[in-house]
Amino acid sequence: MIDKQGFAELRKQVEEYDVLREHTIKDSRDALKLSKAAIYSLHRNELSTAQKQLSDAKKILDTIRNKCNKEPTLLLTGTYAEALEEYAEAQCYYHYLTQKKIPLARELGLDPETYLAGLCDTVGELVRKAVNSVIQGDNATALEIKEVVGALYEELMLFDFRNTPVRRKFDSIKYSLEKLEELALKIKMKE
Repeated sequence: MIDKQGFAELRKQVEEYDVLREHTIKDSRDALKLSKAAIYSLHRNELSTAQKQLSDAKKILDTIRNKCNKEPTLLLTGTYAEALEEYAEAQCYYHYLTQKKIPLARELGLDPETYLAGLCDTVGELVRKAVNSVIQGDNATALEIKEVVGALYEELMLFDFRNTPVRRKFDSIKYSLEKLEELALKIKMKE
């Protein structure tokens, strides 16, 4: 009437899934923390530290992806997605600071949705960099960042974002750009 062995196998599968899920969540949090730490390192101009943190985060994210080959639904967990977005943000910010270039999704090995969410968040870090640059007397960097964010906004306006988290993140870029424009105006008025 009831296949006890079949249920025992099912229990084992569920237990294995739960263990893998817990590892995925923990490892994702570790990758997220490393990506956040990389952003803070970048703000302190500790480029080699940030590079190491990003490298470590990538290794963790790759390990998660490989472990979840049997259970790809685990890659849809919130913590993994958050870790990928933070990684995308940190990589975009790192590339801008070190190469004056915003990398594309394919260069980072990310899907478009994750990449775009991280890229939109990068604008906040760029604004912070611009403000800190002005405080340190480096107006040229702030003006350059305003141009980059303006160009980025123009490109992203060409997308047809639906009512998704990426859309809300994109909408916030407009306010960041306005802040940068006000900053640029203050710089020009002082010259």
